[in-house]
Amino acid sequence: MKTNIFILVALAICNVTFAQNTLRAIIKDAGSKETLVGATAFVEGTQNGGTSGANGQIVISRIPDGKHAVVFSYLGYGQQKKTFTFPLADGSLIEIFLESEASGLEEVVISSTRGTRTFENIPTRIEFIGAEELEEKGNMKPGDIRMLLNESTGIQTQQTSPISANASIRIQGLDGRYTQILKDGFPLYSNAASGLGLLQIPPLDLKQVEIIKGATSTLYGGGAIAGLVNLVSKTPSDEREWNVHINGTSALGLDVNGFYSQRFEKTGLTLFVSRNSNAAYDPANINLSAIPEFERYNVNPRFFVYFNDRTTMELSANTAFENRLGGDMRYIKGKDSDGGQLYFEDNQTQRLSAQLAVEHKLRDRSKLVLRSSYNYFNRIIAIPDYTFAGRQNSGFSEFHYLYAGETVEWVAGANLYTDDFSEKKRTGFALRNYSQTTGGIFVQNTAQIARWFGVESGLRSDYVKDYGWVLLPRWALLFKINTKWTSRIGGGLGYKTPAIFTEESERIHYRNVFPVSSDFNKPERSYGSNADLNYKTPVGDAFLSVNQMFFYTCIRHPLMLIPLTGGNYQLQNIDGQVDTKGAETNIKIRYSDFTLFVGYTFTDANVKENGVRSPNPLTSKHRLNNILMYEVEDRWKIGLEAYYYSPQQLNDGTISRDYWICGAMVEKIWEHFSIYANFENFTDTRQTKFGSIYTGTVTNPLFKDIYAPLDGFVVNAGIKIKITGRQKE
Repeated sequence: MKTNIFILVALAICNVTFAQNTLRAIIKDAGSKETLVGATAFVEGTQNGGTSGANGQIVISRIPDGKHAVVFSYLGYGQQKKTFTFPLADGSLIEIFLESEASGLEEVVISSTRGTRTFENIPTRIEFIGAEELEEKGNMKPGDIRMLLNESTGIQTQQTSPISANASIRIQGLDGRYTQILKDGFPLYSNAASGLGLLQIPPLDLKQVEIIKGATSTLYGGGAIAGLVNLVSKTPSDEREWNVHINGTSALGLDVNGFYSQRFEKTGLTLFVSRNSNAAYDPANINLSAIPEFERYNVNPRFFVYFNDRTTMELSANTAFENRLGGDMRYIKGKDSDGGQLYFEDNQTQRLSAQLAVEHKLRDRSKLVLRSSYNYFNRIIAIPDYTFAGRQNSGFSEFHYLYAGETVEWVAGANLYTDDFSEKKRTGFALRNYSQTTGGIFVQNTAQIARWFGVESGLRSDYVKDYGWVLLPRWALLFKINTKWTSRIGGGLGYKTPAIFTEESERIHYRNVFPVSSDFNKPERSYGSNADLNYKTPVGDAFLSVNQMFFYTCIRHPLMLIPLTGGNYQLQNIDGQVDTKGAETNIKIRYSDFTLFVGYTFTDANVKENGVRSPNPLTSKHRLNNILMYEVEDRWKIGLEAYYYSPQQLNDGTISRDYWICGAMVEKIWEHFSIYANFENFTDTRQTKFGSIYTGTVTNPLFKDIYAPLDGFVVNAGIKIKITGRQKE
């Protein structure tokens, strides 16, 4: 009897032993196909697992018969779960490909290059701001995109009016007119429409923002000398989405925003509406508004038609209606206790644009795209004894063909841009009317020459009415050295046609500025290049990403505002150049729930005229960005920020002082809503603390350059409500 029991136990042990299986796998990077050393795998629900060695291989033994899920992971990469049935039919080595998520950007399709490449595979250097970061910046400034852009390395927003807060964007030390701002690929904010553009673009209906620094004129033509910013709107998905965002500030501001999105069987709709307002705010008690009194309404509807699997159409509109009054606080409040004329700046604007886009797939890898837009912009600027008023009508039409092969991608097409400005006669001064028409043809090729090497090259030829032909080549190289190192190098030519709408002329409200003319003005021409090196690697339990970029841009015979006799001004092409060179360093460290961003920008921007070289005014040579985020997914977000600006050369020849700006934010998140508070500039850094911002009297001020904040410490807080749900069948 004992012998039989022993035999049965021995047979059971043998059956268990024989029922245990082994999994052999090799872990590779999905992009480069290189093996990953130190990747882990475990059988879900057990402690049974292993780690890949120097050859990238993992061996897991003692796996029982049956179905088991195995989870593969590597720091800085997305997890992958695969289910196997044991015993395996084939005992050979299994290949597992993990997708890199360093910065979480690689699977995002970039639309600025008009192709289908993902962030990881585009040779052109593109900076990407995703939905999560847009949402965080929206908490801080839900009414416009100034803060969103200003907190990126290499970008600085320049305030052109101390009392109305008008601002423009500067990339790598170059004036705002050299940066092209697009909305869904359409040029909506240029020339006359650019003066208040940054203040009238709300960020809360955006899905992502794509920034290309350096000449990008091949696809978009003139104006993109310093770079371009493409604002990409949200599109409807199968899940219905309702968002409501209400924000209030200690500086007497109120923002109310709403967003709706839904896709039906053959149609889709998104609708964004907002009301942004502020009472006049004077934290320095100098009787001048640091924040003007304003009220603005935006309505942005987008309608989609999905005719079939091959053809789609999109019809959209962007609107902004705003009244903005800055100046003497007594004037704004309707009181004139001195019985005299008080200083004010009154801006009234109406912005309306409509866009049409049609896409038709010819085959699985090619499609035709037709785009067309119409833009209307009306603006009135009034100050004591002077009014500037004008209306801009512009149009953009484009037709292009896209072929997206596995290793080669082609984009070829043509576009037409028209821009007409008509000034209303308010004085005896010469009218600044103009009409510009530009037609262009372009071709761009992106090729994956080898697994580790990609090339993007393009050529554009524009014919500009009154100025003739312009030829614009561009190139970019991508080197995927290994899983840790990548590099991009690129360069190209650019140009900008003359117009009176510059930062300098905006600062004086275009008063006594003579019109531009092809008789004595010519387009500004540029050339430039940039190169970067990106490194990413696990460091213990943390993940490190470092990007180092170097840049250089030169603009020959730039347009400058030259004072003439009698208090008049004229924009002239100087005998010289503006050049900017420098470096940007971006470091990101992620550990557990903490993420640290450190960014440093060195910008050496200079003007060389008649052999004399001087610093380009209002450019910080050194800037430092520091952001520390603590985030528990779907529960908490807590952030600290600190920004440093070095001294700047001012237009009057003096040097500004350096300063720091610090901020903090906290957000508590539930399933369908969240509440937040943001403490912006809690160190209360203000230029009015450093000295007066004007000379003369408060009734007739001559304002100095604005290089630091004027609004000081501002607290804002709000609530966000988000309801999503799949539509009923």
